[in-house]
Amino acid sequence: MDRICETAEKQNLPVIMYTEGGGGRPGDTDVHVQFAGLQIPSFSNWAKLKGKNLRIAVNNGYCFAGNAALFGTADFCISTKNSWLGMAGPAMIVRKIYGRSVITGFMRLEGKPVALIANDCQHLGGAVDATSAEKAGQFISICNDHNLPIVSLADTPGFMVGVDSEREGAVRKMGSLFNAGANISVPLVAIFLRKGYGLGAMAMVGGSFYIPIFTASWPTGEFGGMGLEGAVKLGYKKELEAIEDEKEREELFNKLVQKMYDAGKALEAATQLEIDAVIDPADTRSIILKALETC
Repeated sequence: MDRICETAEKQNLPVIMYTEGGGGRPGDTDVHVQFAGLQIPSFSNWAKLKGKNLRIAVNNGYCFAGNAALFGTADFCISTKNSWLGMAGPAMIVRKIYGRSVITGFMRLEGKPVALIANDCQHLGGAVDATSAEKAGQFISICNDHNLPIVSLADTPGFMVGVDSEREGAVRKMGSLFNAGANISVPLVAIFLRKGYGLGAMAMVGGSFYIPIFTASWPTGEFGGMGLEGAVKLGYKKELEAIEDEKEREELFNKLVQKMYDAGKALEAATQLEIDAVIDPADTRSIILKALETC
């Protein structure tokens, strides 16, 4: 896919994508190295074609998670009746109540004006719902138009899923956040405070952990392709169901979850080069400024 996007951009060609599929698969037996895979550039490469190459997405059947993100990011979305789509200094706050789970605003760092996007963990646990995704995408585009550097303080369990979310137009609105982030020309600095899970975490930092000029985490950071409890339930469904004793089943579940938590800690993510560094929270302001000074 990445090569197709690159070729289309070079040769100024439209792209048609057939998006049926279920996204990533937790618990794959053919993957022997534990990493969340959130650094892959496929989503941002597809989104970067916006305004340059016509992107048409066609779907028939199930289209979930990553596939749905690609579908929702297209310029033209065509789905058949058999389609099932879903996403399984002092600061000045902009549109605080609307799209509350993502805070947008402006602030100064030692006199330098910057834009801020941040997850509000007091609302939906910081999950990015359809409204907040649309709000954040519009805000990012405004900042880019006015040449304002962006700081993202991310702490999210991912995109908000469920029937209510889909009724709000989740696929399309969440796709708009990928479109906005992948097409910025201003510098973006990303700091993960705690949770960094799934497509929501990627969208909060431009569509890929490699989009920001610097991506760092506090030591409290934890990462994964999706919520770890859900990943275990999906990825190890057969193994868990095969155990009749409820206590033994719960012990295996907890063991698998803990294993994923250990593998997804901030230091592990830095070791796998998914992020650039793990930093002391007390140094956050100075590190952001140093990163912006390189641009």
